[in-house]
Amino acid sequence: MNKKRVHTPEGVRDVYGIEYRRRSKLKDKLKHVFAGYGYEGIRTPGFEFFDVFNSEKGTVSSREMYKFFDREGNTLVLRPDVTPSIARCVAKYFSEEKVGIRLCYAGNVFLNNSSYQLKLKETCQLGAELVNDDSVQADSEVIAMAVDCFLTAGLHDFRISIGEVEFFQGLTDAIADDEIKAQLREFILNKNYFGLMEYVENLDISDEVKQVFLRFNELNGDVEILDQAEKMVSNETSRQAIARLRRVYEILKLYGKEKYVGFDLGMLNKHNYYTGIIFKGYTYGTGDAVLKGGRYDNLIEQFGKKAPSVGFAIVLDELMTALQRQEIPMEAESVHTMIVYREELMKDAVAKANELRRQGRSVILERQNPNCSRDDYEQFAKEHYLGEVLYFV
Repeated sequence: MNKKRVHTPEGVRDVYGIEYRRRSKLKDKLKHVFAGYGYEGIRTPGFEFFDVFNSEKGTVSSREMYKFFDREGNTLVLRPDVTPSIARCVAKYFSEEKVGIRLCYAGNVFLNNSSYQLKLKETCQLGAELVNDDSVQADSEVIAMAVDCFLTAGLHDFRISIGEVEFFQGLTDAIADDEIKAQLREFILNKNYFGLMEYVENLDISDEVKQVFLRFNELNGDVEILDQAEKMVSNETSRQAIARLRRVYEILKLYGKEKYVGFDLGMLNKHNYYTGIIFKGYTYGTGDAVLKGGRYDNLIEQFGKKAPSVGFAIVLDELMTALQRQEIPMEAESVHTMIVYREELMKDAVAKANELRRQGRSVILERQNPNCSRDDYEQFAKEHYLGEVLYFV
């Protein structure tokens, strides 16, 4: 037998059995949260034209995409990010809509990155997007919904860390050299604060801006950190960003979610399409943020509709890893009963299975295997989390 045929390529994996059932149950619970906020489901294709995700849109680099060609020679890619696909759909199907559009989705994304730290190249994401609303109320709604997603999943020890792209933008507005801006952004994205400090010391920029960058790693914490940041800056863009974060916090208090949030003014996102508030959800047991989101007011306009928007995506694989490592019980789509029957008693076994299924129960109807003992069936039921085993033997 060719062993290569039974293995998956690097960065992808099979999901089956109890894990599959737990994933399905968790997805249903998160979709219920979205529905509770009035978000309507949407499904976009697994692959699209390359131009939907190219660098001008601010999404991932070309080298991280899985690319191929159709019969006409068009370059297609497996989607590396769902948000640009949603933006395309909004421009196409809701071009004249002025009222808030609330959409949610679940789907796989594909990133051709290096598999360091056992990173998967195919992951499942669930997310929500609120379109046609540029308000702090919209920002607060999606963050409150993100908190509810974590709570519904079973997490209690977590934090939604909130930043603002405009805070960084205000600091760099006076810097004319785009290469310097890009290098500052790279240091901050990689959390390389020692490199940032060394780099900033040699820059010809104002002392005020230099001091902010030298203390960038300190600009995270509870809401009081906004007071500290406000004292450090004088440019209007950065100060307005701080003011917006304050307003979001006050609205989150109305939702009763303020204890789950903190602030990180040193936060940036690798996707360049974010224009305002950005946020990430962290918990124990995973090496990366479980949830990422923010405001992207210019992305949909690149597809033909001017529509300010905000949203987030949850990486289901990371969320399940966190739940498992924190030993938080995960519900599973249940199989209630397995009926093991001897062939002569098939009529009675089928009648019992039909009766239980009419009651809404799931039933496995298993013909008795002469090579299996009752202990084998009981062990199978235990391993697959079956409710009970009935014997017609």
